[in-house]
Amino acid sequence: MRGTRKSRVRARPSSSRMGRVRSARSHRTHAHPGRALVASEFSISLRKSKVSVDNFAPDFEPSLACGEIHKLFPDILAGRDFKILVEAIVSAKRHKRPVIFMIGGHVVKTGVSPLIIQLIGEDVVTALAMTGSAAIHDVEIAMWGKTSEEVEEALEDGVFGMTAETARFMNKAIGSGFERSEGMGLSLGKALHAARAPFIEKSLAGSCYRKGTPLTVHVAIGTDVIHQHPDASGEAIGETSMQDFRLFVSLIERLRGGVVVNIGSAVILPEVFLKAIASVRNKGIRFWPFTAANIDMIQHYRPLKNVVERPTKIGKGSVGIKLTGHHEIMIPLLTASIMHRLSGA
Repeated sequence: MRGTRKSRVRARPSSSRMGRVRSARSHRTHAHPGRALVASEFSISLRKSKVSVDNFAPDFEPSLACGEIHKLFPDILAGRDFKILVEAIVSAKRHKRPVIFMIGGHVVKTGVSPLIIQLIGEDVVTALAMTGSAAIHDVEIAMWGKTSEEVEEALEDGVFGMTAETARFMNKAIGSGFERSEGMGLSLGKALHAARAPFIEKSLAGSCYRKGTPLTVHVAIGTDVIHQHPDASGEAIGETSMQDFRLFVSLIERLRGGVVVNIGSAVILPEVFLKAIASVRNKGIRFWPFTAANIDMIQHYRPLKNVVERPTKIGKGSVGIKLTGHHEIMIPLLTASIMHRLSGA
């Protein structure tokens, strides 16, 4: 059915709109003959700009302390986000709110454990979650002062992951913890202290046990080299890690006003965190607002979705941050900035 003439007639623009159009036309560019490149222009004073000189980095001052290095960061993009993360952690510490670090194995291998141990000792980091690989590297550092093998060479020779002492110590500790109905993190920390590990002061598990800081270890069966050995018990590994997951969920229940930082775990811990969030929300517990950050050399899918984005969209007021960089640079920067702010200097 054909529409009426009235419905086909285009409405006339309002007088105010016509005024804006005339104003825009008066600024048309005719720098070159022929067709104009643009239809209209307008003043930069009317434009919304995302960057201003107010956001630029200040001049370097020789008196600047190491812990003030973040003051040189421009208040733009990652520079701004880094400062937001520092302030969130400092605020959580001052208000006695939780700060949970979740770390993958590469974090231990880059040698930054002493800095995280310092944050634990100062009650800045209130809980630590780690993958099975992080636990393995940490135990080897504590017991023998060295870790990390040449995978390609060892794989070709048929000996990758076959170190007897590591598997024997950890599988025995996990088995003993299973018999005591303890979690894996507590079991490993207790075993290191019982063994009087020579380098325990460099160990995250040993430090958490000594301090009484919750440590949870989250594994997937078959992902860690100690699972290859005949003394590995799937029952013990599964149950002790399950105990730690339950502990982790209880920590997330009290997350409100706190901070979660995922460092170097691309799959396991982001998935664990998401399931903990789901469990807490299922109970009807309000855990927001909080700050969630992911620090890694590459921004992977799961940390971005399961740590930075999805959980922070629940409720209001939460903040998601992503910082890209090497652990051996980012963790010292973060630690120095936090400790300097807390010192009141």
